[in-house]
Amino acid sequence: MPPRPMTYEEYLDEVTTLITEKYDLSDEAAIALVMAAQDKEYFSPHDDDPSLRNLDQAHSDARKLFKEQKTFLA
Repeated sequence: MPPRPMTYEEYLDEVTTLITEKYDLSDEAAIALVMAAQDKEYFSPHDDDPSLRNLDQAHSDARKLFKEQKTFLA
């Protein structure tokens, strides 16, 4: 049986944690980045589709947010 999808909140926490661990951003900077992406509705599909809330997708989203942080923080 596949693992259960994370809750939306767990998923955002996981993405935030991955940003701090993989890209050496402070907790505050990672939280601000995830909140900015959330404000721009980046995570809306994840809220609607639980299958998007998995560890592989979290790594992908953390990478995208870090690489495109200027866009999200603009």
